[in-house]
Amino acid sequence: MTDSIEQEIQAKGLTAPRITPADIEAAISSVHYFIASDAIQHDLAVHECGPEGWRLASTQLLTICVLQLRNGFTVTGESACASPENFDAEIGRKIARQNAVQKVWPLEGYLLRDRLHQRALLEAEPKTGRGAQE
Repeated sequence: MTDSIEQEIQAKGLTAPRITPADIEAAISSVHYFIASDAIQHDLAVHECGPEGWRLASTQLLTICVLQLRNGFTVTGESACASPENFDAEIGRKIARQNAVQKVWPLEGYLLRDRLHQRALLEAEPKTGRGAQE
């Protein structure tokens, strides 16, 4: 879907500053995946369980993707499979990554909007100093 939208934007000649799929990918410095049950069983895991406790089987169906962005900020995406028979690790990673990437778009959009705002403020400042009145 992102590719078709990108093609439409380019076809319409929309050339103002914007975030592209390539910008999003460039913002990602590393990608990490894990299954929730692996993290839960780790020695450093902290557990807070309700009266029924936790079920290892259901946490084996939850894939988590952690994107580390170039500035060090992290974003997560998840993929949960309802039926154990349908669980596929590769598909889970793809969905979890897509969900994480969707969270990067507003962050990068904010950064671009802030840069544009700062540029507009600089351009609006009265010119002072040598040569300003020439």
